[in-house]
Parts: sequence; C-alpha cells; structure tokens
Amino acid sequence: MVVDVPSIKLSNGQDMPILGLGTYARKPEPGQVLNSVRWAIDAGYRHIDTATVYKNEAEVGEAISEKIDQGVVKREQLFVTTKLWNDKHARSDVLPTLKESLAKLRLDYVDLYLVHWPVSVNDKGEDLAIDHLDTWKGMEEVLALGLTKAIGVSNFNEEQLERLLKEATVKPVVNQVEINPTLTQHKLVRFCQERSVVPVAYTPLGLVSDARPEFAGLDVIKTDPKLGGLADKYGKTRAQVALRYLTQRNIPVLPKSFTKSRIEQNIDIFDFTLTDDEMALVDGYNIDHRCVPSKAFAHLKNYPF
Repeated sequence: MVVDVPSIKLSNGQDMPILGLGTYARKPEPGQVLNSVRWAIDAGYRHIDTATVYKNEAEVGEAISEKIDQGVVKREQLFVTTKLWNDKHARSDVLPTLKESLAKLRLDYVDLYLVHWPVSVNDKGEDLAIDHLDTWKGMEEVLALGLTKAIGVSNFNEEQLERLLKEATVKPVVNQVEINPTLTQHKLVRFCQERSVVPVAYTPLGLVSDARPEFAGLDVIKTDPKLGGLADKYGKTRAQVALRYLTQRNIPVLPKSFTKSRIEQNIDIFDFTLTDDEMALVDGYNIDHRCVPSKAFAHLKNYPF
C-alpha cells in the first residue's frame, strides 16, 4: 500500500511532505541506504533527507534514479534535501560543494540545501569561526543559480537564527533540529513558527526507539504502560504515536530506518488523530534530553547548545 503523505507549506511557497526518510547511519553497511530509499519510495515517501557528511549521497542518488527509471515516481514529485558540512563554510566553497553533491545524487537540483551546523572547522578540526552571514551569501548564490529550490539551516539556536533572519536577503525556510517526545523543544519550535521558519525534526523518536546503553534509565517512555495503552487503542506502535504527535504539532519528521517493515510502519501514521489529552500525555515524557548533543563541537565558538 502506498501512503499519501500530507505536505506543509514553506515560506517560499514550496510544499514539503511532512514525513521524510532520514538516511544517517553511524556505521553504514554497503547497500543499506540504497535499499532503504528504494523501500521508502515504494511505500510512498517523497521526501528524502541526506547530507555530505553521511557519505551516502551516491546510494541515495542511485535509488532515486532507479525509481524514476522504473516509473514509480517523477523527479518533480520528490523533495530531496542535502546539507553543507562544517569544513565548507567559506562563501567560495558553497557552490563547488553543492555541485559535488548533485553529481553524486545524479540530480540537476535539490529541493532544499541546509547549513548542517553553525560551527565551522578546517580539515584538521580547528575552529575557523566563519560568520554565518558569509556562508549564507554562498547559500543565496546557489539558490539564485537554481541548484536548489530553497535554503535553510540545521542545529541553529534562537540567537543564531534571529541574526540570520535580520541580516539575510533570503530568509531560511527551515531549521532542522532534534525534536521528539523526550526533547519537545516547545520554545524553539514556537520561535521558528512565529517567524515562518518550519522546524523539522531529526531523531524524531528520541528515546522511544533509541536503545544505546548510555541512555539506560532515561527511556521510561519505552516501558510506560500509559503510552502502551495509547498505542494499543489505535492499533499502532509507540514509535508511530510519537511521530503522529510531532506531525500534529505541524513539525515535519525524518525517521530513519534500514528495515523494510519499520520504514513502512513509520509512514503509516495518517489514519488516526490524537486528542488534546493524548497529545498532553506524549508531551509529558519530555526530559529535555538530547540524543545528539554533538559534544565534539562544544569547544567551537559557534556551538549552538
């Protein structure tokens, strides 16, 4: 069954499917991302999220090209995002870096290009502290050239985003950040939405599905019977309830999986609606816990957390 995913309108008039496929893997196996994108497109995903640093743009591009050739989908039906990494923040680096990504993706353009983090480093990991506004001028240039349909940011805090909004010629259409039931981010979400910047959720399942040992004891959400009862009521999983909770907050979600059945489950969330009380229940699992604190960047000038 192919699921029809609703869209959310970006400030530039573009429609972004409210659910997409995340493709980051800490230790990817060959073909893993290729298969996940194939399965996702077959299931109805039309929004695919990747990044230079994931080192999987070639596999993403191969799967997209294959599905277009098979007639499963047309290019214009897809919403493809990739991201500029921290070592390419110099204004002059933005264009050649995006061109490299496009070649790997086998695309003439992406639908959205993001500044992945507000930090900037050289190839030795030393802090360059490049001004976001300089990087952003490069982003505006690739937009003007038609190599991307929209530009945005990721992992920017309120202060960093506000400065960009005040100074930029073209406003960022999204801020992709970690948002989930255990990191609800209401203040940042409200800040973005009030400024017509769409907050997009990566790691949208938070501790619902993350089984890393360092989070042991924090993941009450995985065992709490109230959430289990709510999932049972709708014939869904806890993860599906978590994703529905976010989309009902008008937050696009990017769940990642490399399992066919899970990919199909994650998109199957649009045939039920949580009540206000049920939304409040899921909201109550917030513990302001970051699954992705990226502490390796903590010594850098523009570290956002």
